[in-house]
Amino acid sequence: MSTRILSIRNAIYAMSLAACSITACGQREVSYNRDINPIFQTNCAICHTQGGAGYSQSGFSVATYQDVMKGTRYGPVVSPGSSVGSTLVRLVKHQADETINMPKNYTIDLAAHDNIIMPGNNARRLPEREIELITKWVDQGAKNN
Repeated sequence: MSTRILSIRNAIYAMSLAACSITACGQREVSYNRDINPIFQTNCAICHTQGGAGYSQSGFSVATYQDVMKGTRYGPVVSPGSSVGSTLVRLVKHQADETINMPKNYTIDLAAHDNIIMPGNNARRLPEREIELITKWVDQGAKNN
């Protein structure tokens, strides 16, 4: 093989490695604003914002990115770069004690304008795609993007 062909082959290989690192080999970067916050607002905010039952019990709020990263009154729930070490991921994957898995089922008392958490161990599962997005977001560093 000629030196020129080897140079071209090496250049192509180097470019493919660079492209792979930029796009994480086909995986787009998960965005907190585009992908994660809508999941939190739809499934978690009803309990985990100031005045909600989950906030009252744990101090955990999903009102802002800073609140999510602050965690609970007991400490952080997200370990950027490690979904395995993140309590949040274990809770939404239902890998924790069944009494604290998330999100909880709730009903809305329209007369009292209140949310009522269903008694017992009534955690529902998020769609698998949303669990995967949260997991990837944490593994990608849990960025505020």
